[in-house]
Amino acid sequence: MPLISDNIKYLRKKLGFTQEQFAEQIGIKRSLLGAYEEGRADPRINNLIKMAELCGTSVDIIISKDVSKLSDSELNTDKYKRGKEILAITVDANDKENIELVPQKAAAGYTTGFADPEYIKELPKFSLPMLPTHGTYRAFEITGDSMLPILPGTIIIGEYVEDVRDIKNGKTYILVTKSDGIVYKRVFNYINDNGKLFLVSDNRQYTPYQLDAEEILEVWSSKAYISVQFPEADDKSDVSTEQLASIVLELQQEIVKLKEDKKG
Repeated sequence: MPLISDNIKYLRKKLGFTQEQFAEQIGIKRSLLGAYEEGRADPRINNLIKMAELCGTSVDIIISKDVSKLSDSELNTDKYKRGKEILAITVDANDKENIELVPQKAAAGYTTGFADPEYIKELPKFSLPMLPTHGTYRAFEITGDSMLPILPGTIIIGEYVEDVRDIKNGKTYILVTKSDGIVYKRVFNYINDNGKLFLVSDNRQYTPYQLDAEEILEVWSSKAYISVQFPEADDKSDVSTEQLASIVLELQQEIVKLKEDKKG
């Protein structure tokens, strides 16, 4: 299988490994790896899995794509995944997952404690029976007026998103980030183009900005909100469909410009 053998050789060199080093990492003999790379032997599935894990990609990509033609974001599938196995949660007396609340005063600590079960255990907890039972949920108290008519102090309930690349354009998300802390924004996904997300506020007084996808620690898709304040009837701060379309067009134009600058 020339494609697979070429891919194995390319990925090994991309990681900077000699055949001896790569074979040792996988747990096979160097001679067998040489046979794989020369197309004299087909790798077993368990060895393909080990290679994929070591290279941060998938078996499907190794056996079906020319990896030399893929961008890092298309190849390195693992760096955008936030599997549930690393997610700290709590359960109630009936072994059902709680909804942990991250209040404003705990927001700063959450960016460092989000993966610590002891930290998560100390957060306030509640449940909402109307939410689908298949998801994992967390609640965040938002600050500022960038997402009006959603008011400061509103609690946004988000469903956990395992893969950053699954973000849907124009939907609202809670993003837990390395540099910006916890933000609630409307998000546009350009990861496959340049590895970035564009974050847009519904309050047009705030300028959209971009964020590297690798800055993301957690993603929570907005599913519901709780507020003790009601927006005023004459509130004009919410974004219209036409305004949102204009925002998307502006972002697409910026993407084209970025691509042209990169080529130049």
